[in-house]
Amino acid sequence: MTIPILSSTFFLTLLLMVGLFFFIRGSIKERKEKIQLVVTDNEEVILNKLKEYLEKRAYKVNKIEPEANQISFQGFVRPSWFLAIFLTMLAGLGLVCCSLVLYFLYPRGGNLFYGLTLLAPVAGIFYWQKAGRLENVLLKLETFNEQAEKKESLITITGHRDELNQLEQAFEKIAIKKV
Repeated sequence: MTIPILSSTFFLTLLLMVGLFFFIRGSIKERKEKIQLVVTDNEEVILNKLKEYLEKRAYKVNKIEPEANQISFQGFVRPSWFLAIFLTMLAGLGLVCCSLVLYFLYPRGGNLFYGLTLLAPVAGIFYWQKAGRLENVLLKLETFNEQAEKKESLITITGHRDELNQLEQAFEKIAIKKV
């Protein structure tokens, strides 16, 4: 192969490695979102159901602020074995590709470049250490439209995106509308 082909391949491989690095780093990023739900049922019943649901998901009441109508829950989010193994495999594949290009660029280095693949487990270890963390879910209740036949309440829930998606799926059948 010619030098221009090898150098452009090496440049593209480096760009892919940078993307892989940011993908691995993004796997531990905190993804907080806020959803608002309009509830037509009794607030106490809905709040108790939400509390039971979150306690089933290993969240515990952290703080209750009655003056602000807020309840804060806290729970430990465990890292995923699948994602740790997947990230290790991706890092290994990326390092093998980088090693192969380096081997073609610098053939005198021999098989030493393939030693870079030994760094692949670092990605899984990095994910495992950083992904396990305490996560907070905040429920805030606001009452509005009290003069109507059915009193409506607005519940604002702030938490991790995946947790909120699970919560919406679990509460689809109840009289809750997403705002």
